[in-house]
Amino acid sequence: MIASRMKALFIFFVVAPSVTPRIHKLSLSDDERHYVDLTTFGFYQGGILDVQMVNFRLPSGPIYGEYGFTLDRTASDAINPYLEVHSDTCILKGVESSSTLLSPHHPAIVFLKMDFDNLRLNITCEGEVVALHLYPNRSMIPIDRTKRQSQYMFVNRRRRSLDDELDVKVLGPQCSHAVLPITKETRDGYDYYNTSFAMYVASDKEEGLYNLYFHNCPREDTGVATPINVMIEIYESNDGNFLSAGEMPLPALYSMMSLIFFLSAGFWTFILKTSRNKVYRIHIIMCVLVYLKAISLAFHGINYHFIQTRGEHVTAWAILFYITHLLKGAVLFVTIVLVGTGWNFIKHILADRDKKIFMIVIPLQVVSNVAEIIIAESEKGAAEHNAWRILFIFVDMLCCGAIMFPVVWSIHHLEDSSTTDGKAAVNLRKLKLFRHFYVMILCYIYFTRFIVSILENTVPFQYSWIDEMFREMATFVFFVTTGYKFRPAAANPYFTPTNLDDIEPKVLSDIGVLDGLTNREKKREDMQPLMQETNSD
Repeated sequence: MIASRMKALFIFFVVAPSVTPRIHKLSLSDDERHYVDLTTFGFYQGGILDVQMVNFRLPSGPIYGEYGFTLDRTASDAINPYLEVHSDTCILKGVESSSTLLSPHHPAIVFLKMDFDNLRLNITCEGEVVALHLYPNRSMIPIDRTKRQSQYMFVNRRRRSLDDELDVKVLGPQCSHAVLPITKETRDGYDYYNTSFAMYVASDKEEGLYNLYFHNCPREDTGVATPINVMIEIYESNDGNFLSAGEMPLPALYSMMSLIFFLSAGFWTFILKTSRNKVYRIHIIMCVLVYLKAISLAFHGINYHFIQTRGEHVTAWAILFYITHLLKGAVLFVTIVLVGTGWNFIKHILADRDKKIFMIVIPLQVVSNVAEIIIAESEKGAAEHNAWRILFIFVDMLCCGAIMFPVVWSIHHLEDSSTTDGKAAVNLRKLKLFRHFYVMILCYIYFTRFIVSILENTVPFQYSWIDEMFREMATFVFFVTTGYKFRPAAANPYFTPTNLDDIEPKVLSDIGVLDGLTNREKKREDMQPLMQETNSD
């Protein structure tokens, strides 16, 4: 029972669909997978999905396998039944029993099965298909309405008019055993097949999150799928906007959060400049981290703007975003580890076990960021996409676990030393602060890794931007709370001396009668930093 639940949870976070907003060009070479997850995209009324299969190559002669597409519509980015129940079977072989695939979350499925004998694409619908408008390509879609002015910002765009209702009756063929053409040419002992189809979302009843799959059914005698070679080009648009329905607010969201982080970084800089208390190097590292976060979000917003208007990103802006994102991720984990070890506050030199944590966290963070970049750049249907996604989640969890060790070690050290004479009060206050920091890290990791993923897979498709909003807000709250807890302040228990003598001798006089007499004056624990920085350089 536990193993099955863990497997379901793993599928939920790893294999759950992720939207990739761009014009796709997926090349499959000697691919033996039974199904390929091509794309997931949220369409509003007026949306267009155009799919072109170019040079689908098969050896000349009898064709034993079966090939085709399936298209289903959902209300949210939930787990698809293909991924769990039918991962080892091919649903194209049993269209008549396809009702077993239907569920409240997946009420309808459209089958587009390739018929090589008659050179046609047979279209069959199962379930509650209200209307389906399919055409050989998007140039044949009769769109004559004027452009709408809505910017699809932070609103649920569900509008109907009398004209739209009339258009539903006129446009396109309904899904009732329709067919589309396939072309064929033979060269060098291979048959090359080409076909295309376009879907038009004509009414608000057809709006939803659409999932497109390609199926490669194996031979019945061997059970082995024939390796396929094909180029699949996919064009997705929401009335000229190339972002999925739930991602249209993201450019504005990233720009707004970038401005907030820039203002916060400026305020932190002002605090460091005007502070009358000791400013340590870790405070400067925190400041650099906030600036990197702000710059990364700014580049991210610009990158999404070009995807929104052009269907693909501009390489220069994408590279700038990846560089700042990688630096931000590395500095974030390094900062958490340094604060957790007490570096620059409690000690200037890291212990051997602290250095080992750095030797583990920094390479893992580099691998995690590289995996994240490859995931963003690779097509969803590529064979390596899910492998890199699994690696990213695994390495990210290792990093999140590794940064907890320095905090736990510091807590144990303070617990052991809290009973020492003369230092109990100071150590107890530090212990309380470190426990708060430990809880803050746990809440941040749990919220940004698990709660946000649950939101992504449960909210309606047009509100999928909410998970990004909560992720950025959680990061902002974590930054502000950490800065407040460890700000430069004389009364901060983190800066109170622990390892220095609390008693300092002071010479009273140099005259002979008082020679050798001293006055032992206590330091104020709440007004002295642990140790001043030395200019050893």
